[in-house]
Amino acid sequence: MDTAKIDKLINLVGELVITQSMLSDLCSRFEIKQLPVLQERVAQLERNTREIQERVMGIRMLPIGTAFSRFPRLVRDLSAKSGKQIQLVLSGEETELDKTVIESIGDPLTHLVRNSADHGLEPPEERLDNNKPEVGTIRLNAFHEGGSICLTVEDDGRGLNRERIVAKAIKQGLIGENEKLTDDQIWPLIFRPGFSTAEKVTDVSGRGVGMDVVKRNIESLGGTVSIKTAEGKGTTFILKLPLTLAIIEGMTVRVGQETYIVPLLSILESIQPKEGAVKTVVGKGELINVRGTYLPMIRLYEVFCLKSEHTIPTKAILLILETEGELVAVMVDEILGQQQVVIKSMEQNFRKVEGIAGATILGDGAVGFILDVRGLLEIARQGLPVAA
Repeated sequence: MDTAKIDKLINLVGELVITQSMLSDLCSRFEIKQLPVLQERVAQLERNTREIQERVMGIRMLPIGTAFSRFPRLVRDLSAKSGKQIQLVLSGEETELDKTVIESIGDPLTHLVRNSADHGLEPPEERLDNNKPEVGTIRLNAFHEGGSICLTVEDDGRGLNRERIVAKAIKQGLIGENEKLTDDQIWPLIFRPGFSTAEKVTDVSGRGVGMDVVKRNIESLGGTVSIKTAEGKGTTFILKLPLTLAIIEGMTVRVGQETYIVPLLSILESIQPKEGAVKTVVGKGELINVRGTYLPMIRLYEVFCLKSEHTIPTKAILLILETEGELVAVMVDEILGQQQVVIKSMEQNFRKVEGIAGATILGDGAVGFILDVRGLLEIARQGLPVAA
């Protein structure tokens, strides 16, 4: 444990006590002309609490190097087993991440590294034939981006094979024979349960478990997984994770009398639709035309069986949300503002509610629900309302 961090925290608690005693003193003999002094003291209290919050979070933070330390040996073992020459390059080990997140990403990262070594990198002779260095490289990198942490697992191997993935997906009935899919729709197919393109099952891979588990683990942490790949050049898996699981940046929105919080990371934009932008398609529900692209539209008041102020889309506000590369428009009455919220688990305190990731206590003491964007998409697909 870092004693300097604790010392700073103790100093801050001292400051907090002083501010609090000043406030008590002021309140005991308060006159209206002292309002500016009161406001100043409350602002000071806010500064103290925010700094304490940051310091306490800091104590929970560990450098991600602790999670990376197992990989050099793993890669040596894989290299010896497969007869391939592999070098591992680590960067960004000093990037700090919440302890609980670090404990949870060990397995997904291990899986992605094994996958790169087994599926991604070619044997030395094949690499030489393709004018590549004999030694294959796997890079692990961690860096901050916005309010989240990005982890990338990159290899300079053969890249994902589009034809093979499509053929396998058709065989497993995941897509239709004549469906025209873009690359961005095809790569995520490898995250489907039971999906594997390995010709032979080895003790490293080919069992079709793994990628779906990686995706599930990352999503349970509130993160996302995406893929960049180029045939013959290599593949990069990009994991995006929240800095901490306890506090998120959220946008508060109102539906009828209820307040909901939407995670800021999911929001791309908010729009007020024009007349005729909303179309109803049989079997697909309502779609909204946003600059030529049709997105599924969810009326939040229908999902949670609420009385809404606006039922006509042109009067309401639509939030365009993104989850795992899919876009969805969610209809709300108004946007109230942005704030940091402390997440409380619904399962521990109540029960699991579909479409809700957790709850928080709002400034006025009321409970606000934090929306689970992924869950909302599933609900929209099934078309079933959930009374929350």
